Amino acid sequence: MSNKVKIIFASNALVAENQALKRFVEASPHRYCFTLINETNFVVIKTYNETDATLEKVRMIAGSIAREASARKIGTAYVDEKVLAAGLPNLDPGEAVQAFVEGWDLGAYQFLNYKSSAAAFRTALEVSGSEHIQSFVHNGKVRAEATAFSRDLMNEIPNVLNPETFPEILKKAFEGTGVQVNAFNKAKLEELEMNGVLTVGRGSKYEPSFVELVYRGDESKPLVALVGKGVTFDTGGISLKIGKDLSDMRMDMGGAAAVSGALMLLAKMKAKVNVVGLLPIAENTPDQTSVLPSEIIRYKNGLTVQVGNTDAEGRLILADALIRAGEWNVSYIVDIATLTGAIANALGSKIAGVFGDETLSSVLKEIGAKNGDHVWPMPLVDAYDCYLESDYADLSNISSKSEAGSITAGLFLRRFVPKGSKWLHVDMAGTTDSGKAEGYYPKSATGYGARLLADYAVYVSK
Repeated sequence: MSNKVKIIFASNALVAENQALKRFVEASPHRYCFTLINETNFVVIKTYNETDATLEKVRMIAGSIAREASARKIGTAYVDEKVLAAGLPNLDPGEAVQAFVEGWDLGAYQFLNYKSSAAAFRTALEVSGSEHIQSFVHNGKVRAEATAFSRDLMNEIPNVLNPETFPEILKKAFEGTGVQVNAFNKAKLEELEMNGVLTVGRGSKYEPSFVELVYRGDESKPLVALVGKGVTFDTGGISLKIGKDLSDMRMDMGGAAAVSGALMLLAKMKAKVNVVGLLPIAENTPDQTSVLPSEIIRYKNGLTVQVGNTDAEGRLILADALIRAGEWNVSYIVDIATLTGAIANALGSKIAGVFGDETLSSVLKEIGAKNGDHVWPMPLVDAYDCYLESDYADLSNISSKSEAGSITAGLFLRRFVPKGSKWLHVDMAGTTDSGKAEGYYPKSATGYGARLLADYAVYVSK
């Protein structure tokens, strides 16, 4: 295989003149193949049926090809917009190009910061076509870059990304983007009475923090708060987790990574939105100063919470962020967090759960179906609210029952939602990382949520 390939679809005429290609199309379970036709190297993609192609399938096939092309050390792949349009007749040509570019760049993603013998190699993609189509190429690249930024944050190790360094990493990343970064240290948290973040972070050698990412693309639009859980490592605290390898607990800040990626995407797209990202950041580790089960936290809004389990720490810090959203007087709130194992048991690793406003939950489901960050509406059952009762405080941070764990977590957060704000809660615990390389997902952090949150902010700002 040469250093250049062309990407085409397996048309009837092409298949008729190439028996090897015909056998591939008829028998191969794979969606594409690298092949030599008339002394020219091609990547041939099986044609989709009229109704079979979706934007997500386009992203997935592009990602698979990009990863294999990069592994083969192919320098450049070429595709023409007309070729894509002919191979994907039921899709809008511009959207198909954008999805292909986005999937390609994300499929070629690698995190090699600590691989001493590995050198990054990515096959470049060149799309030929009209000036109009190049805007879709640009959009696909920007969406991929923002999602890759979220992946980088999630993949980073906890001695590099922690509550003290995370704000500095964000300040550097957002330089020149138009996003204002407000970073609050422990003293400021005490002044703001963010007692949930202060309590969860008590046992760590790193002081907790809080970051606001402010993007004013159009201040006439309703203010949207994107709230992301930022636990940079979660041992479970005194309620220590049990497991052979807790390495993935560095990704417990996946919600904060999603919000950061969303702000990056909105800023680079110069979106006409008015958004503030709210990131409570702490490390949850056991120490002689760690919060103990049975302790009670008094929040700024007057509510008291008894800590029944220190491994239910995410909701404790999100409560502060939701109160802060009320101080910003926001119209819409979406909080996103790796909150409960229960949601992964219910929905698996390909889809997150969304709770809250039923109309907007349906909207978010449609947005996720199009952009690849899938969600499924889940109920907030009022009858389960009593499961959070405490004998000593207004409520407990865990349910008294062993059922409906993701629902009761959502009910807990609902207690802190400011009046007048339309609220959604996304539990992304199952979607943070991929167990294998597949499509445009590597075997590492997925970057889930960046596109979902950005597209939602655009939707409610129309």
